[in-house]
Amino acid sequence: MNQRLFIGGTWTEPEGGHYEVVDPATEATVGAAPEATRAQVADACTAAREAFGPWSRTAPEERAAILARAADLIRERLVPYAELAQAETGATTGTARAMQVGVAAARFRRYARVEPAEWPIAPQINEAGPMGKAGVVGALAIRQPVGVIACISSYNNPWANAAGKIAPALAMGNTVVVKPAPQDPLSVYRMAEVLEAAGAPPGVVNVVSGSSVEVGEALVASPDVDMVSFTGSTAVGQRIAEVCGRDMRRQLMELGGKGAALVLDDADVDSAVSGIGTTFSFYSGQICTAPTRVLAQRPVYDRLVERLAAYARRLKVGDPREPDTVVGPVISRAHRDRVESYIELGRKEGAVVVAGGERPPVDRGFYVPPTLLSDCTNDMRVAREEIFGPVVTVTPFDDEEEGIALANDSDYGLIDYVWSADVARAFRVARRLRAGGVGVNTVARNMEAPFGGFKKSGFGRDVGSYALHAYSEVQAIVWPG
Repeated sequence: MNQRLFIGGTWTEPEGGHYEVVDPATEATVGAAPEATRAQVADACTAAREAFGPWSRTAPEERAAILARAADLIRERLVPYAELAQAETGATTGTARAMQVGVAAARFRRYARVEPAEWPIAPQINEAGPMGKAGVVGALAIRQPVGVIACISSYNNPWANAAGKIAPALAMGNTVVVKPAPQDPLSVYRMAEVLEAAGAPPGVVNVVSGSSVEVGEALVASPDVDMVSFTGSTAVGQRIAEVCGRDMRRQLMELGGKGAALVLDDADVDSAVSGIGTTFSFYSGQICTAPTRVLAQRPVYDRLVERLAAYARRLKVGDPREPDTVVGPVISRAHRDRVESYIELGRKEGAVVVAGGERPPVDRGFYVPPTLLSDCTNDMRVAREEIFGPVVTVTPFDDEEEGIALANDSDYGLIDYVWSADVARAFRVARRLRAGGVGVNTVARNMEAPFGGFKKSGFGRDVGSYALHAYSEVQAIVWPG
């Protein structure tokens, strides 16, 4: 079936035709995605602008009820939605169900909880002066919706990433125009169907897609857009920021990462291996939070490399639909070629390939094996640039100060990690890392903790209540007491 665009509450034929969505595991066609024109993107933005007034004035409890119904519908349809997500992304069955569709349902459920949008501020006593008589001045801070939000989501998790933008934006009274990644847009259209069925009024949610960069460019440049929420590469984020900067529009940017994992000399090496190993297994390394850049103190360096290599070799690479598969494909042929080019670059730079490195013997699909590069230095491109695949580099260091310096010597600063048996030491090191988040002896996330990056990993914070702040403006109202 040819997918249609969702504009102003109407399923609309794309004027730009359709393009194929390819299953990265089998190279079969999953479906036909719509190619929006610039005019249709403009129509979506106009629809969102017209819907903003009524939606922003809707009671928060009514908005929350729609989000709650959406969460229920996603849960009811979890299996077929996960099958589609798997076909589009190549995720394993467990990942597609729990971490993609399951997380999306949880995010809609989270923002179905109404939170206060007003905060009293302590009265201030003003002395008589040029501004008037002496008196007491009261104040109230109120969170107001921003307006029309352009939500541009990433390909690695079309369900969770899009839901993490749409749900808090709608909860705050904004309307959205969603532009999913071209590789896997069909899942986001299912999300639009759910929101329509849950009672979202026409124009509150709009979805436009396309394989051409013109779709995203038209959306970002639209005069009807008040804010852009983007997840993707730093290079694209920089271009979006330039456009938004000209009109002083709000932005929320979750960009690239090159997570440093400091393994100190007193660390539990097996725990570190399990955490770092998620780079291989979780989305096949296509995740910006992955601990891809390991910095190991010399007393544990050899042992860590040996155990990481053994761990990588044990992981089954193959069809993500098979229950024992751990590492599925990367998203496309072009991306597989890119990841492989980095592995070859690592060899040329002097890194040692101690696991992986060779394309698996499969007839179809875009597979890259878990690959471990040892004997790296921090000036190698493989240790500095985001590869976005199942590739881990390991660099030795002598003392704690050197490890911290190496970790901070990066253009990125999204999430770093520290492994140490001494928790006080680990926290001390964590406080000195220039990253938006630090995992201490874990790669787990707390889904109420603020999420975002330092440096070229972006700006702004979302997740939990921080997302409600991200998708709102704060207004102050003052009055004489």
